[in-house]
Amino acid sequence: MNFAAIYHRPESEMAFLDDPQTMHIRLRTAKGDIKTVQLLHGDPYSLRSLASIKPPFYITPTPMKKILSDDLYDYWQIAVTEPKKRLAYAFDITSVDGIRTVYTDHGYIQPDDHGALEDLNTYFRMPFFQEIDMFHSSEWVKNTVWYQIFPERFANGDRSNDPIGTKKWNASDHPGRQDFYGGDLQGVLDHLNHLQKLGVNGIYFNPLFKAPSNHKYDTEDYYQIDPHFGNAALFKEVVTQAHQRGIHVMLDAVFNHIGDKSLQWQDVLKNGQRSKYAGWFHVNKFPATYTPTKNFEFTPDATYDTFDYTPHMPKLNTANPAVQEYLLGIAKYWIKEFDIDAWRLDVANEIDHHFWKRFHKETTALKPDFYILGEIWHTSQAWLNGDEFSGVMNYSYTGAILDHFINHRISAEQMIDHLSNQLMKYRDQTNQMMFNVLDSHDTARIMTQARGNRDLVKETFAFTFLQPGTPSIYYGTEYGMDGDNDPDCRKPMNWVPDDDGQDMFTFFKKLVALRRNNADLIEGGMVVLKVLPTGLVEISRMGAGKVLTGIFNTTNLPIKCLSTGRLLLSQGVQDHQLMPNGFVITMK
Repeated sequence: MNFAAIYHRPESEMAFLDDPQTMHIRLRTAKGDIKTVQLLHGDPYSLRSLASIKPPFYITPTPMKKILSDDLYDYWQIAVTEPKKRLAYAFDITSVDGIRTVYTDHGYIQPDDHGALEDLNTYFRMPFFQEIDMFHSSEWVKNTVWYQIFPERFANGDRSNDPIGTKKWNASDHPGRQDFYGGDLQGVLDHLNHLQKLGVNGIYFNPLFKAPSNHKYDTEDYYQIDPHFGNAALFKEVVTQAHQRGIHVMLDAVFNHIGDKSLQWQDVLKNGQRSKYAGWFHVNKFPATYTPTKNFEFTPDATYDTFDYTPHMPKLNTANPAVQEYLLGIAKYWIKEFDIDAWRLDVANEIDHHFWKRFHKETTALKPDFYILGEIWHTSQAWLNGDEFSGVMNYSYTGAILDHFINHRISAEQMIDHLSNQLMKYRDQTNQMMFNVLDSHDTARIMTQARGNRDLVKETFAFTFLQPGTPSIYYGTEYGMDGDNDPDCRKPMNWVPDDDGQDMFTFFKKLVALRRNNADLIEGGMVVLKVLPTGLVEISRMGAGKVLTGIFNTTNLPIKCLSTGRLLLSQGVQDHQLMPNGFVITMK
């Protein structure tokens, strides 16, 4: 038995309330090392107060189920209830070579050590099922397929507010970093029917607030819609019309840093240490200066902290109470005045946890089911305990999908190992809230990553739409738009797609419908990931007596496929074979 690999951590993603009465418990063991795991569990006080009238709970263990494996570990899980809402538990473990032990809060004990087993302090504990501490997932988010809009490039609905030097709308153009094309909120309003036809029911807007750039991540005024996009009344109409179509709205909050044209930073530049805003920033040496370079967005020697090395984005000091009140006021204003449903938090990992805890408390006080999405590209457990973010942009998860399906950097087995490992880092409810993104304003478009292979793009999206988490479509992807890394991934939307583009739209419409029609099973069902002996990749989602199965050919050869059940969506099926980039999704 590999004792070093056995691991459990109470009150974490390994022991959490799934609902007010049900606790989910996980155990990690070395891959292939353990034959069975049984949970000893019950009311801890029963061992003392009921010892004379009731058999101890440890004599009736409950089998745990192995749910996932990665390259190193097996993961076991069980759901348990306890009428008294307090739980003591330990793990009775038997290895494949017959060794047996009991893993407890005090380490390992012998299965017949009744003195230890009768001591309530031997066990791991959930002292009481505190509903207020559990992770609360938003039901509407589980059923949402997002559509990301980069406002300056989606549609130009009002030419009267175009910036000086606006370029002609051209979907084939290759934008420069300082280019403007005139996209605005009127353009979004004019095309809400397009989103409704596609079937998406969530819009994620890149920043809308007043800023000098085309991307708006250098905020000048958080309380003002950028005049080149429209005004507050127009945005309120967009939200109202979206809600009438059943579409939720998420705004992008840039609270890590502010633009250098902002009133606050300009006051610091003018008054230095005497500025009333001097403490709003991390100025390491006054005056706040930098040496310009040929790259507008880079300097190596700013005397103040910035986002990246961008001198035009000074970092805010969110430990300052005045900054906290300012930013929290902004967050609440757009909820109260415009009824937005979610905030996406830019560079969220570079802001202190203290601030995000306040942010969570004050926004969810206005809307209990408010969705808080952090932009974090790495492991994020510290932010996902229920008192900060609902989920994060799930680049670690979808990166493994891209590395197998698109980039061919890892094998199917390695992809499944990585996906399983990621799923076990978080609570089940947290996995349901993750934002699954394959391309965005920060990455090359998936059509470019796939080297123009439309079938490959379809296959990759179909696999992703069956994963836990809420999926996203970047504007134009539904028409097969391409584009390399920023800024080329931010081309103007192609509103006159060719036949291939129309075919892609038809596919996405079917895929979105499949996802939304089976949202409860996909979000709440059990996940099984495996590579079949033939080399096909299979994912199954199981629950409520139903099984949704997707089988995918990520090889270069046709492979025999004997799928069963009601066909929901397929591609590349010929004579009972799956062609390369082919897939079958069935329900039974």
